Amino acid sequence: MAYFTQVKAKNKQGFKWVCVLEGPPDPVTGERRQIARRGETKKEALARAEEVVRKLKEDGIDEAKVKHLTFEEVAKEWHNVYSRGNVKPNTIRVRKNEISVLLRYIAKAKISKITPKMHQDILNDLDDKGYARVTIEGVHVTANMIYKYAIKHKIIKNNPAAGAVIPTKPLTVEEVENNSIKEKYLEKTELEDFLKVCWEYGTFQDVAVFYLLAFSGMRSGELLSLKWSDINFETNEIRITKTMYNPNCNMRKYLLTTPKTKGSIRTVDVDETVIELLKRHKENQEKEKKLRGEDEEYHNGNFVFCHKNGYPYVQRNLIMWMERLIKHTNITKKATPHIFRHTHISMLAEAGVDLPTIMKRVGHEDQETTLKIYTHVTEKMKKNANDKIKNYFQDILNHKKQQEM
Repeated sequence: MAYFTQVKAKNKQGFKWVCVLEGPPDPVTGERRQIARRGETKKEALARAEEVVRKLKEDGIDEAKVKHLTFEEVAKEWHNVYSRGNVKPNTIRVRKNEISVLLRYIAKAKISKITPKMHQDILNDLDDKGYARVTIEGVHVTANMIYKYAIKHKIIKNNPAAGAVIPTKPLTVEEVENNSIKEKYLEKTELEDFLKVCWEYGTFQDVAVFYLLAFSGMRSGELLSLKWSDINFETNEIRITKTMYNPNCNMRKYLLTTPKTKGSIRTVDVDETVIELLKRHKENQEKEKKLRGEDEEYHNGNFVFCHKNGYPYVQRNLIMWMERLIKHTNITKKATPHIFRHTHISMLAEAGVDLPTIMKRVGHEDQETTLKIYTHVTEKMKKNANDKIKNYFQDILNHKKQQEM
């Protein structure tokens, strides 16, 4: 039923008609909604109110309520909800950074007015500015989640990010050559070179760290979060259940989080030689603690690798140690501590371990890099095997050639 009232207006007749209709309840709160619209006549006011009710019944969007909402307001609301879910702190931080990129373009734009072209223009401009593809993809994914949230809560009808194209530049010859899978891991001679340098120029802790990375395949964050209770010296096994999160590189403000996937929670067996290195490192650590004596500043976190005050190292420390040591080697690859994870994969492949077992050991949820390294190593082994056969049976092969002549 429609209700009509008159309100004063600056027109010829001195008033306008207001029509009030009962609209569908709010889909989120369930509260009653009454729709009021003005018109020069009852008929015009009724038509306008009916049009609003029709749209509300079709898509549930109250245009009067949402038309002033900006992208920034909705993004902030979404991030608040997203942050309360089962999401890693580092992922929350990344999403916040990606929102800040979007805000540079559309912070004050009315979210209901954002078009697919506007979103595509943002992606194209980021590409023109030289942003990495992975960064542009992240911005797109975050925008997509915000728009889906807005659709779910009846703020917008369509997703401006749907169907967007992530700009992709064709690889140059130089990029293809520099992106060789061989650059992602250390060959056996390179690994020997680096570990030898650890003994000659590093501390004993350097030795323990890089031997463990190379012969376990664990990630840097997993290594830094290790506690002595994670190491079973009787079975030579290490239980990996957590990772180190410390975006500000402040040793006192670290956070231990669970791995990103269930597959990353695993137990790995480690060579006895590496276990012996860890035993010796533990002895050195205990001697340091005794020399320090009773100290209120000491952080008793039971970490395997930590400062003299007990606080764990951050990933930046590993990078610095590696940069210092690699200068003494003949290695020319752009190597970070993560290269030892890839190196371990190559070692397993060369040892004849099958791909599923390798994936389980390193806790890989994404097999792309693992598969590339595995394929490269096994193909090289096949070629070497053929060369060995050729060399070993050279006399027979030559005999066959002589018969043909």
